Order: sequence, then C-alpha cells, then structure tokens
Amino acid sequence: MRPLTSVSAMIEAGLAPGDDSAVLEEVASEFRIRMTPAMQAAARPGTAADPIAAQFVPDARELDTRPEELLDPIGDDIHSPVPGLTHRYPDRVILHITKTCEVYCRFCFRREVVGEDGTLPEDDLTAALDYIARTPAIHEVILTGGDPLVLSPRRIAAVMARLTKIPHLDVVRIHTRIPVVAPDRIDAAMVAALRTERLAVWLVLHTNHANELTPDACAALARLADAGIPLLSQSVLLRGVNADADTLADLFRALIRNRVKPYYLHHCDLARGTSHFRTSIAEGQAIMAALRGRISGTCLPQYVLDLPGGHGKVPLGPGYLDETAPGRWLIRDWQGTPHEYRDPGA
Repeated sequence: MRPLTSVSAMIEAGLAPGDDSAVLEEVASEFRIRMTPAMQAAARPGTAADPIAAQFVPDARELDTRPEELLDPIGDDIHSPVPGLTHRYPDRVILHITKTCEVYCRFCFRREVVGEDGTLPEDDLTAALDYIARTPAIHEVILTGGDPLVLSPRRIAAVMARLTKIPHLDVVRIHTRIPVVAPDRIDAAMVAALRTERLAVWLVLHTNHANELTPDACAALARLADAGIPLLSQSVLLRGVNADADTLADLFRALIRNRVKPYYLHHCDLARGTSHFRTSIAEGQAIMAALRGRISGTCLPQYVLDLPGGHGKVPLGPGYLDETAPGRWLIRDWQGTPHEYRDPGA
C-alpha cells in the first residue's frame, strides 16, 4: 500500500463516501491529506465512527470555522526569536527541524503550516543553534515540526551531533508519531541516530487510541525501549475518537504494557475547523476523575490546556480539595466521597 494523499484515494480505499467528494475536495484545498499504509491497515472501512479513520480522513465539518479558532492557536510565532525556533519557557526551546509529517491529523494545531517547505534551511538551522548556544538558560531542546523522524537517520544524527556540542544542554526531547504511523522507519539506523554520548534523549509518542498500537508499532516501541531511550506519550482528547474513560483506560494501559509512560492528555486546541473534535473542559475533567482509581498512577497522564496566545500549558485536573477553615480541608477520594482533613503543618 501507498500513503493516501487525495480525496479520490480515500474514496477508493473505502474510507470516505463518494457522494461527499465535492465537499471533501474543498476541505483538501484548505488542509493537507496524508494517511500511511500502517494507519490504513489499522482503520476499519465501513465502520461507523472508526477512531483511526476519524483522525486522518477529511470531514466536511472541517469547513466550519468558529470565531474563537486561530491560525496559530498555541502562539508559536509570538515566541520565535529566529526562524524555526520557539522559546516560550526559559529553560527549553522547540526546534522545528521540518514541517513535513507522515500523516496529517485532522485536529492538528499546526495544520496551517505542516507540509510546507520540507526541512529547515541550513542557514535557519545554524541561526537557531547559535541562539541556543548563546543562551545558557536553555537546558532542553524539543525536536518537533512536522515530525522530526520523517528525516533520514543521517540528518537526525547530524542534528544530534551539533546539539551535543552545546555544553549547557542536558536533554533532547523528540515529539513524534512515527513509531505508530510508520513503524518500519524505527530501524537500527534510526535508533542509533537517536543515541548520543552525552545528552539524555527522551521520545514522546503522539497516539490517541489503542488501535494505533498495532503489532508493528509495539515492535518499534520495543526497539526504542530496548535501546535505553525513555518513552513518554501525549494524546489529544477527541470527541469521536477517545472522549470516554473506557477508551482512554485501554490506551493508557496499552502504553504502559509497551513501556511508554502516559505524559500529557491535551485538551483539543483551537485550530481552525476542529470544533467537532472538541469536548468541554468539564467533560475532560469528568473523564479524568473517572480514570483515577480505575487505572494506576503510572497510567495517568496530566490533563492540560495550551493557552491561546502563547502563554503555555496549564493543568486542568479535577479539584479534590477545598479549604473550609485555616488548616482544615474537605478532600474527596477517587470515588468522590468527601473526607475532613486537618493539616498538622498549618
């Protein structure tokens, strides 16, 4: 199989209805289409509300743009000191080394720019690395894009080598979907490229449903874990994909089985044409409350919102305690039962 990159290909594969071709072509003119063979195999054509197809197949509802939706919903551009770099927090930066992805998610907060121009030009990469080198407060570089692991192992190794030479850096974090959407790319050469002599390398996997964790994906994750690369995950809370406690519990348990620690559950960002995916914050809090006690703490991610305007992430977890008097608290357990607690340190 080849990647599906057009409406006609989606229809031919049975993933989109032919009757909707005209409106879906309109969607495709606004937002790119790409679905890998691995995700085609994981999808179930003809299944109502298939959680895999919903993430990659264009939908007429994407043409419904709400007033609150933004071209740059998390404020990448506001905090960009040089092209290809976002410096939102003092101790870490995001390095956008490519704008290309193996799949184009229908809810992506960078959907306006992904697919443009390929890799970061050498002059811009040099300027970004020079900025990092002259800013000693930066201890961590997050490689993202696009998806950094669409690049060849040779290119990845070259970037890692240049980062290793910056003495105040401690950590490189890589945000990617590749182990699930194109697991064959995680071969021995790629694993070797991700390892460095000095820097700690963490890989953060983006996955939203347990059906994405195919046998090939699990094998790719095993290759990374066996190489000593710590694995985290981030997911997006998506109506029609995973917006219930049972589905998320299945995902988080599956991740833990594959030695991946659930890290973030993102509230769906205000990207254009994504309102059909978005739950309310209250719904997300209720789901998180239902998960606590149902799955272990190792399985639980932090539920967060990336504030519009570039103000960063904030936790949205349900409240468990209220101070009723100085040093006196009413605290709810995982079943919602209240308990009085006196703080001896108050």
